[in-house]
Amino acid sequence: MTQEACGVYIHMTSICVSALNFSHSHTHLQLQAHQQPARRLPRQYPPMAANKHAVAPMEVSVEAGNAGAAEWLDDDGRPRRTGTFWTASSHIITAVIGSGVLSLAWAIAQLGWVAGPAAMLLFAFVTYYTATLLADCYRTGDPETGKRNYTYMDAVRSNLGGAKVVFCGVIQYANLVGVAIGYTIASSISMKAIRRADCFHKNGHGDPCNSSSTPYMILFGVVQILFSQIPDFDQIWWLSIVAAVMSFTYSGIGLSLGIAQTISNGGFNGSLTGISIGVDVTATQKIWHSLQAFGDIAFAYSFSNILIEIQDTIKAPPPSESTVMQKATRLSVATTTIFYMLCGCMGYAAFGDNAPDNLLTGFGFYEPFWLLDVANVAIVVHLVGAYQVFCQPIFAFVERRAAAAWPDSAFISKELRVGPFALSLFRLTWRSAFVCVTTVVAMLLPFFGNVVGFLGAVSFWPLTVYFPVEMYIKQRRVPRGSTKWICLQMLSVGCLLVSIAAAVGSIANVIDALKVYRPFSG
Repeated sequence: MTQEACGVYIHMTSICVSALNFSHSHTHLQLQAHQQPARRLPRQYPPMAANKHAVAPMEVSVEAGNAGAAEWLDDDGRPRRTGTFWTASSHIITAVIGSGVLSLAWAIAQLGWVAGPAAMLLFAFVTYYTATLLADCYRTGDPETGKRNYTYMDAVRSNLGGAKVVFCGVIQYANLVGVAIGYTIASSISMKAIRRADCFHKNGHGDPCNSSSTPYMILFGVVQILFSQIPDFDQIWWLSIVAAVMSFTYSGIGLSLGIAQTISNGGFNGSLTGISIGVDVTATQKIWHSLQAFGDIAFAYSFSNILIEIQDTIKAPPPSESTVMQKATRLSVATTTIFYMLCGCMGYAAFGDNAPDNLLTGFGFYEPFWLLDVANVAIVVHLVGAYQVFCQPIFAFVERRAAAAWPDSAFISKELRVGPFALSLFRLTWRSAFVCVTTVVAMLLPFFGNVVGFLGAVSFWPLTVYFPVEMYIKQRRVPRGSTKWICLQMLSVGCLLVSIAAAVGSIANVIDALKVYRPFSG
């Protein structure tokens, strides 16, 4: 303190927390003291000797050994992540190996024995390579201690910024909504196929066994309302594992039936160039179908729109999340490619140019009917899990925005305890409404699969190729005009052309579907 003729002045010192760090064994609290400007005290205070030395800022470190916080918090202060190589792999396989694997025989039939398998191998490589680039963008800066990007949009914001963030968000979430609607339609087709298979078995193939898919869509929607109350991505790991097992189940059944049919035929069907132009297929139709098939194969591998969200479930380093994610991607893409090649090629070998668009619901097979029922049940169970894998990022995005906009709202933040479960009124209301809307749209537009194909075509290039390539170039400072830069740009342009071609094919198919369109006609 300083004494002057007019009174007494006191130098105030404030102490604040300047850093709070967690390690595996300690919590390190760093305090910092700062001198404030002198403040005049009343004259009645007793005189004190002047302090001629300024109080220098000082730091105090306090360590608490084995602090409990280190056990349940990650470096970003969020609850400790528990995901592993295996859970990440199951999420990817659940997302990638959808029921679309059963339509690959049709895709190869359009392209033939040369272009079909070649397209599968090409896009398997492209998807894996760009996924490894994207995995490196989960953290900005150091791969183990850098700032986390919780979503795909966060990664784009950290690395590219500007209007590209908005573009990314629109494409990503529009695609996810489209996938949710497409999965609702696909599940109803499989449930309807179970009924038809049983009907054919009892009444013979002369009975059309027609029925509406609307009740099945409603049933699927009710189930999704229940599962949608699971709070976040990290808590659906068990559902992803079940869904992944189901995908192997129905893919294996489809593969086995294809092999059996090929053996029964006494050899392989099909040709090197695919379906021939003739009475049933015009030259224009051949072009549209080939473009759609090429696009279907490319998009069948796509999971980049949820890669960052999956990576955000992996437990903290070491090893780094990017290392674990790249290993999970390698296993998942390899597994997917093997199944795609086997199912697609054996289906084409069994039926040739007459390959159905779905081996299990297009009734390429009628017997054994019970095995077809098992396969279709597996498809439905898989789609229940896959729906959640794709919708959880949408749920999280909306709920984060709502919490930021109305932080004091009890409706948004308050949770009710019902036994071991925590229910949020906002989560219950908004997620249920989302499921209801996707279900109604699926019933309204039974040909929405073509629209989903268009959304997939539009989203494949930006989400799977463009953004990962651009973020990698920015993060690694790849010199413009260098060999690596040129190769990456050539990859991006090539995939852009594929997306445009596939989008054109999808639009042509939507136009054809509109010619016979009747609402709620499923």
